[in-house]
Amino acid sequence: MGYHEYKTCIDACLDCAAVCDHCASECLKEEDIESMRRCIQLDMECAALCRASAELMSLGSSKAQDICEICSALCNLCADECAQHNMEHCKECAAMCRRCAEECNSMAAA
Repeated sequence: MGYHEYKTCIDACLDCAAVCDHCASECLKEEDIESMRRCIQLDMECAALCRASAELMSLGSSKAQDICEICSALCNLCADECAQHNMEHCKECAAMCRRCAEECNSMAAA
């Protein structure tokens, strides 16, 4: 399996990476940056893993399902953290991470 079979999940991962990057960048602009430390860290980790997951799926890797299972778990952690903050960028990130986690769960179960 490869790109065409995984396209929906690849797109969700790439969208999630972009929104996580945006969230981390916006969190860095908040007045109380110390309270955003965990959010920023998880945003960066989630974005990196989402990009790696998309790349492995595009390559048709035999480990794509394994990495998507891990990606789903990290997306859920990031979503849980972002959901604790009232900023619009965090709300958007939480929603996108949950969508990506669902896509990755579906792909990993296939």
